[in-house]
Amino acid sequence: MNGLLSQGSGPSTESGHSLINHDNLNQAQYEAATTVDGPALVIAGAGSGKTRTLIYRVAYLLEQGIEPERILLLTFTRKAAQEMLSRAADLLAHSCNGVRSGTFHAISSGILRRYGHLLGYTPQFTILDRGDTEGIINLLKSSMNLSGAERQFPNKRTIANIFGQVVNKNLGLDEIINERYWHLADFIDELSAIRRGYQEFKLAHNLMDYDDLLVNLRRLLSEFPEAGADIAARFSYIMVDEYQDTNHIQAEIIRLLARPHGNIMAVGDDSQSIYSFRGADFRNIMEFPEVFPRTKIIRLEENYRSTEPILNLTNNIIEHAREKYTKNLFTSIDGGEKPIIYEARNDGDQAAYVGQHIAKLMADGVAAEEIAVLFRSGFHSYKLELELGRRGLAFEKRGGLKLTETAHIKDVISYLRVVYNPNDTLAWHRILLLLNKVGPKTAQRIVDTITGAGDDPFGALAAYKPAKSWQADFTALKDMLIQLLELDAPVGQFDLIMAYYQDIFERVFHDDYPRRLPDLEQLREIIAEYSDLESFLEDSSLDPPTADHTPHAKEAGKLILSTVHSAKGLEWQAVFIINLAEGKFPSGMAKTMEEIEEERRLLYVAATRAKKKLYLVYPRMAATPGRYQEPVLISRFLDELAPNLVIGAKKDFRPAPVIEAASLPPGRPERIKAGNDNDLLHKHVRHQFFGRGEIVKIVKPRTVQIFFARHGQKIINLDYAKLEMLD
Repeated sequence: MNGLLSQGSGPSTESGHSLINHDNLNQAQYEAATTVDGPALVIAGAGSGKTRTLIYRVAYLLEQGIEPERILLLTFTRKAAQEMLSRAADLLAHSCNGVRSGTFHAISSGILRRYGHLLGYTPQFTILDRGDTEGIINLLKSSMNLSGAERQFPNKRTIANIFGQVVNKNLGLDEIINERYWHLADFIDELSAIRRGYQEFKLAHNLMDYDDLLVNLRRLLSEFPEAGADIAARFSYIMVDEYQDTNHIQAEIIRLLARPHGNIMAVGDDSQSIYSFRGADFRNIMEFPEVFPRTKIIRLEENYRSTEPILNLTNNIIEHAREKYTKNLFTSIDGGEKPIIYEARNDGDQAAYVGQHIAKLMADGVAAEEIAVLFRSGFHSYKLELELGRRGLAFEKRGGLKLTETAHIKDVISYLRVVYNPNDTLAWHRILLLLNKVGPKTAQRIVDTITGAGDDPFGALAAYKPAKSWQADFTALKDMLIQLLELDAPVGQFDLIMAYYQDIFERVFHDDYPRRLPDLEQLREIIAEYSDLESFLEDSSLDPPTADHTPHAKEAGKLILSTVHSAKGLEWQAVFIINLAEGKFPSGMAKTMEEIEEERRLLYVAATRAKKKLYLVYPRMAATPGRYQEPVLISRFLDELAPNLVIGAKKDFRPAPVIEAASLPPGRPERIKAGNDNDLLHKHVRHQFFGRGEIVKIVKPRTVQIFFARHGQKIINLDYAKLEMLD
């Protein structure tokens, strides 16, 4: 405590020592901490001491004699709020009790206990967790006769996700369906009815879910003037941390709370706005000065984390952003090496390069826990996981399941496992239970027959007599497995499995199979690099890492593999960013300019995690849906970098044109429009998974049979599948 107090300008303690001064804070931090009245926006660059600044501002307000009950500190985790107040109390040498702090949801709950009666709730309302929400949705589905398997109605989890996005993205149910769940458009009327029933059920039973806490607080502030004025009067000084992560409701709550006095300080970094999928709205931080006129903008630009060469690169990444608060991160840290760009031949070479350099860093004395490999999507690291396993390098993966832990990938690998080892009862059970009308008891009888057949398990499978109700499905499985035995190349086996499994895949994962499709494409790329099934299965069966610690803790002896989203707020001595290629980083799902710009911010977040060493890696070749490798374009974000900022060459390229949001067609992705189906005969089309094919038969209205060169005959519903006409 005494070491933090020295003479200088600012508030004084009874002993005459100043708490807030330029010895404790740099000039920009000092300005932010001592700004009291009026709206202020603190643009806090990565590693610039944002938390420290907020702590000192709380202490400063209290030293100014402001009553703690009039101060509101809003954060995105309870732990963050508690830590800030604890450290502020240490500075002051007395408690900060009375300062209202916590998450938006916690603060909203407290207010609604007092004023919720205006909305029809008693103070004893119950807050629903996710499981409760899904249970109510299931109850409503059953009461409306929507739970039958024959309808393939979306499950409770998917419906809960959709309802949450309606609230957090401030969009209508039809807009959410058309934007992200176009394959469920046929159920929009039933989903609307369930949502109405869900709202009525909650009110009737004195229940609120997490979204209701925000929605109902906003209603109190906007629809009940007396209550709104009373609530706003309780908080004369408001601070909001991570403002770039707020959604539209949270921003509106802040506007309404601060309306009487305008004493609002928002702290955040527009360059780290990466959570739009959760409803976070980039516009909130960009439009803050418009919402609050005469806003004082303060930029925290001195970085205490990274070396100058790394900051030069991160500044260059964000310099190309279309819209931003201009800032230039700098540091007083001496020395440092330029970031390295490496062009790998393919995914295997990329994994080998990263594995080799991780081993070298550790040999040079860098602790494993101070090394991280970051990537855009969870399945991008699978090849690297195998490489690290071969090298005996322990790692922990954060941000999504390992590829082989996902249900659909387990399904596909199970077909390969029974071919390789017919006594693998777990794999047999898994694939048999995917058959319609086959339950656990029937599956067990079949498995007993197969495993009891000695040297001829597939002969026993062929001789098994199925019931009529599942005979066709069983025969298809049997025929596929027997054909599988005749193939040697794992990639050929995969193609045969997918021709069989695709219909099962779309049925079992009806709600979200488009989201899972890239995993299967990634698996094929991996399998294509193996010449024998045994090697693939051995590599894919590596034990996944286990972790029983908090998400942000570093475990000694383990390096980190992480999605960029899960890495935000963390830092390491050395950081590798992999798969910096078009379609992977930026994601191939990013089509609009807004989406591409968020991908740029993701790369900025990833690069600013590095303290001393930064490696940017991309593969030049990648496996295609056919059997060949084809060139991959370097990420447009690397292409933009000034060559003098990095070590290593990068190839020039021309990115695909970006679609402006205003030019996007409304509704679901384009489909073949209704018309004379006979006009479609012998037309060539492209399917997102099966590739190029030819329409050979009209099965029934809006349903055709297509021959795909690599996948054979498939029955496709034109209203359901996304097909591109080629002629």
